[in-house]
Amino acid sequence: MTKTLNYRKLPPLKSLKGFESTARQLSFRKAAAELNLTHPAISHQIQSLEQDLGVKLFNRDSRQMSLTPAGHRYYPIVREALEALINGSETIRRSANPSTLRVQTYVSTSIRWLARRLPRFTALHSELDLQIISCIEEQDFNETVADIGIVFCLQPPQLPLCWSPLFKGALIAVCSPTLISNSAELRPEDLLDYPLIEVTSEVWQWHDFFKDSNVGKLPNSSISVNSTVMAIEMAIDGEGITLVNGPFADRELAAGRLIRPTAHCVTEFGEWGLVCRQDMREQHNIQAFSSWLLADFAEHK
Repeated sequence: MTKTLNYRKLPPLKSLKGFESTARQLSFRKAAAELNLTHPAISHQIQSLEQDLGVKLFNRDSRQMSLTPAGHRYYPIVREALEALINGSETIRRSANPSTLRVQTYVSTSIRWLARRLPRFTALHSELDLQIISCIEEQDFNETVADIGIVFCLQPPQLPLCWSPLFKGALIAVCSPTLISNSAELRPEDLLDYPLIEVTSEVWQWHDFFKDSNVGKLPNSSISVNSTVMAIEMAIDGEGITLVNGPFADRELAAGRLIRPTAHCVTEFGEWGLVCRQDMREQHNIQAFSSWLLADFAEHK
């Protein structure tokens, strides 16, 4: 028989959100803005929680706020409890609407790789309401806004997430054939003589590319953009050389709109794959998409 809970020992539940937000940001003002409440309302929640627990949770002075030892001990307990409630509630919400499938990936992946594949999926699964959630700089899978993600990871994510690999990362340099006057293949260090285009969320790429090719010198300057899509388009237009991680410029390479100025390629540094919550992986919409994409990629590289 399940043990009865003693609800009288629960703290005032409404105050836990105020405590978590205030403790994370160490600011009543920021917590109030985040929770759409007034400063006095947040302050009252904290006071109510402290009275219930019989301890001070925050040190307050005119200049800054800090957690007391009791506050430090209590914060991970509250955070874990709230996360469990959020995740459990999301699981129920998603299972209640299995006809919707929310897929998260990067803008570049959506435009240059996934979009042309989706008609094959929707033709097979017209019963699903497909929603693509594209992000520019957010690298991690956000389970609160998506059911499944197509992401790049240096290491496979850990539980409670599960991982299905698609293909290994492969970092190659690409540019327009109009940029390189001599058709001879360049050495990696020769690329330093040309304008290099970097993506702000992937600033490590050029560093790793030159390090892997044993080039001690790094570029003095580069053109920075915040999207791989933009970097590739600029490369097509002859404005510089950029790096591509994955098969996102394959059509342009096949058509001759882009070339590889050097054969050097960085591998074994991560992989692309599908990620979702472990407890959601057998749900019809997620299983349909993951099984289809793995099979589709095997057939249509």
